[in-house]
Amino acid sequence: MSLTPNLRPQIVAGKSDAPHTLDIFLDYVCPYSAKMALKIDKILKPLMSSGGKYDGRVKVIFRLQVQPWHASSTLTHEAGLAALRVSPENFWSFSLLLFQHQEEYFDIPSQDLSPRQIRENLAKLASEVLPPGAVSDFKDILTLKGSPNGGTAVTDDLKYNIKYSRQNSIHVSPTALWDGIVANEVSSGWEEKEWTKFLEDKAVI
Repeated sequence: MSLTPNLRPQIVAGKSDAPHTLDIFLDYVCPYSAKMALKIDKILKPLMSSGGKYDGRVKVIFRLQVQPWHASSTLTHEAGLAALRVSPENFWSFSLLLFQHQEEYFDIPSQDLSPRQIRENLAKLASEVLPPGAVSDFKDILTLKGSPNGGTAVTDDLKYNIKYSRQNSIHVSPTALWDGIVANEVSSGWEEKEWTKFLEDKAVI
């Protein structure tokens, strides 16, 4: 549904003016979210890209769903937003890469790392998909500056995503909304058959 202009790259499939919206709430350190992200890339993006069956009819918005019981969740989502800020065209590529490396940021593997060390590791990961000149900007965005409790340069973008989740009472990931209504039937286990049926039933325009 609604999305602030600076966060438009969170539309990861379809055109921004498509009449139907599929919001999918994903956490970078949730295994089921990783499965869903790969399905978005493999199944949904081709259907909504130029020439696809739902081109111009459906868009997918990746809603960042921070789950604070995982200590590194906030840090990984800040990194996603930093990638979006410095290289919007590579936001989804970075997100997919982070999902593929998510186990490095699980609770036990990251328990002895400081936030600074985790951010350094995320910057190294980002260097695999971001242009060389953008990596230093990525690091700068994630550097704490100013007031002692002021957050990073993407804290306001993170707050926007969190507030959107809270006002829609989103508790777990992945969760999907179809045109603003929770679609409880959507599953990270869905393959092309299930997604085809869902879209045929829902995308009536």
